[in-house]
Amino acid sequence: MSPGQAAQAGGFLWRAACRVAPVVLGYVPVGFAYGVLAKNAGLSTQNILSMSVLVFAGSAQFIAVGLLAAGASMAGIVLTAFVVNLRHLLFSAALSPSLGGWRRRDLSLLAFELTDETFALHACALRDGPLSRAETLAVGVMAQAAWVLGSLLGAVAGSAVGDVRPIALDFALPAMFIALLAGQAKTRTHLAVALFSGILSTVLALSGADRFGVLAATLAGAALGTLWQSWIRPTSS
Repeated sequence: MSPGQAAQAGGFLWRAACRVAPVVLGYVPVGFAYGVLAKNAGLSTQNILSMSVLVFAGSAQFIAVGLLAAGASMAGIVLTAFVVNLRHLLFSAALSPSLGGWRRRDLSLLAFELTDETFALHACALRDGPLSRAETLAVGVMAQAAWVLGSLLGAVAGSAVGDVRPIALDFALPAMFIALLAGQAKTRTHLAVALFSGILSTVLALSGADRFGVLAATLAGAALGTLWQSWIRPTSS
């Protein structure tokens, strides 16, 4: 590798690391909480790490651990995880227009690494132009590495920690989402859509719509934002 190529590689890796830093700071403690809960539910360290490497879906992993502890069937766990992750259809629809020139293997890696948090980072990056393939994929790999590290630490700690709530690890994920949202809510429309979606999601969750509440609130918020933009956009002469 020439010095120029090395500098270029170091450049996109550094930019990716800077972008993904808030996610890493959230993924390590949340992954730790997952590892502790999974260990206390009876999973081996190998199974805990395998799920983080092969599945890499935070909410689905937490749900799977709870269902496994309750003795649910594998078919029920897979179906529940599928429903919980239906929101990824919205993520792919939002990103797909900018990925037309990507190779299939790169698209496959992006799809596997895509999470709520990395999607937020990619959506922000789109404001500055087309996504950099290398930087975008590096963001996903670094995010998963942080999640796997947190899972390993939690699995090793295991029953020695017990309940993660007294040390506030259960708040790490909401705090990370708040930080990501704060970086995106740059206009009154963004703020209004965020508040509307958050309130609607909470109401739906309290009413028992846990699995579809987030998806419904996201669709309703997107529709509200689109309608609002069409109303306030000046008509062309």
